Amino acid sequence: MAEYKLALDKREVTGKKLKALRAAGLIPSVIYGGKEPVLAASEYVATEKVLNLAGYHSPIDLDVAGKKQLAIVKDVAVDPVSRRIINIEFQAISANEVVEATTPIVIVNFEASDASKLYHFAMTQALEEIDVKAKPADLPKELEIDAGKLVNVDDKLTIADIVLPGGVELADKELDKEQVVASLYDPAAEAAAREAEAEEPTMEAADVPADNGSKPEEEKTEE
Repeated sequence: MAEYKLALDKREVTGKKLKALRAAGLIPSVIYGGKEPVLAASEYVATEKVLNLAGYHSPIDLDVAGKKQLAIVKDVAVDPVSRRIINIEFQAISANEVVEATTPIVIVNFEASDASKLYHFAMTQALEEIDVKAKPADLPKELEIDAGKLVNVDDKLTIADIVLPGGVELADKELDKEQVVASLYDPAAEAAAREAEAEEPTMEAADVPADNGSKPEEEKTEE
């Protein structure tokens, strides 16, 4: 049984009629993975809460008009102006099958590292999520990387540093394990460089020789 649950109703409404459904406070959705896609709809606030908690990486127990179905979120469409959810795609799964899910990467213990405490370096994270494969019960909520041993500004964290729980593997086995997840930089050095660049002298207009149209002395000829 999944940690997250969501009740949905089947719907017949499609196309332009979905506008009225959304205006009534419902989110249309489609559940793929069965013999045929199932059209459904669910209450906006309850659905948004479950999506925020489960994300794309945790299984959800769907109750579709009384019928139970384990699923994960495959896609969420959002209105570009209002930023409200306008459609959801679920993928039906089985508790015993290995599924693929997108999982957040969380960096821990950076504040305890020498890089942070002694040298006051800062960190920028280049990769925030990664696809993994596991049975639904083994899908992790997040994957951790320990940054506690970072010291020098050239130190970095890579995919190879990700701790994978038992039963979990990366979805892409060909992924470069040396791909950078997070790297360090020195805020003080960057600020000094910007300040030095801003203080560089610039050539004033008065320093530029004016072109008055006269010819050099040697080019003048007698009339």
